Amino acid sequence: MTKYNVYGIGNAIVDKEFEVQDSFFTEHGIEKGLMTLVNREQQDLLFEQLNQNYDLKKRAGGGSAANSLYALSQFGGNAFYSCRVANDETGDFFIEGLGEHNIQTNTNGQRVEGLSGRCLVMITPDAERTMQTYLGVSDDISISEMDFEAAKQSEIMYLEGYLVTSPSAKAAIIEMKEFAIANNIKTAMTFSDPAMVEYFCDAVNEVIGDGVDLLFCNQQEAMKWAGADTLEAACEALKTKAKQFVVTRGSKGSLLYDGANYIEIEPHSVEVVDTNGAGDMFSGAFMYGITNGLDFATSGKLASLASATVVTRFGPRLDPEMHQEILKEIVG
Repeated sequence: MTKYNVYGIGNAIVDKEFEVQDSFFTEHGIEKGLMTLVNREQQDLLFEQLNQNYDLKKRAGGGSAANSLYALSQFGGNAFYSCRVANDETGDFFIEGLGEHNIQTNTNGQRVEGLSGRCLVMITPDAERTMQTYLGVSDDISISEMDFEAAKQSEIMYLEGYLVTSPSAKAAIIEMKEFAIANNIKTAMTFSDPAMVEYFCDAVNEVIGDGVDLLFCNQQEAMKWAGADTLEAACEALKTKAKQFVVTRGSKGSLLYDGANYIEIEPHSVEVVDTNGAGDMFSGAFMYGITNGLDFATSGKLASLASATVVTRFGPRLDPEMHQEILKEIVG
């Protein structure tokens, strides 16, 4: 029996969220709907502009894979997270968010000098999230942050797509993926953001290599990655690299492929406030389901309800007690 349901690797990020108007992007030359990497000075200038014009809505622990493992842990799963965090207040905030929610990490005695990752999340009236991220010390995550023993005791190794932007991080997750395969650990990956498959597609494909057991993406990412005009064509391309996959479709629900058949998951009609973290929540809830006795379809229903719930409020994570309410609604 494995010790961890999922061993995840990702960036350690703290989010600051603001509600903005679309005109703000035009004024500041920001591409809407994507995650853009910026340096510290650029982020500080943007934060100053946001602070002057808008109220801070929420500060929360973030990072794509970290959000997914948070969700998994709150549903009742066990997780280990490899990341790189600095000895600063932002890092303290990030680690506290993990430590209070039963996620083991590699960071005991491994905090470094510098600045931890920060993300400015801008939410427009249509609830779409646009992000500007300064990775800080996360940009240098490498094989030294990996825990092979924890990985060996895990059912799934989960790779965050955002990591392909860093040469050392990309090399680390390729090595860890090879380790997983050699030790019969299932491999899962998320594309993370349309920008990853649009601007870093070669790096994404290098990590995918001969394929993964499970892939998470949204419809836009799937079609961009495949260079396809239809979702059907994109799914056919995904089959060549993923034994199973999940394609989220926002208000249209989601499409699962279990290795043999497609399963359509109906959407939930909710008032969407903030889409930040929706895909992360889906992945975390889904991986909780498939590693805790739920079948593919039921795991999809759990993930769908969880992601529909998280978009009704600000921030990428739900309060701890809400996860059990969602789980009870799906499995009784």
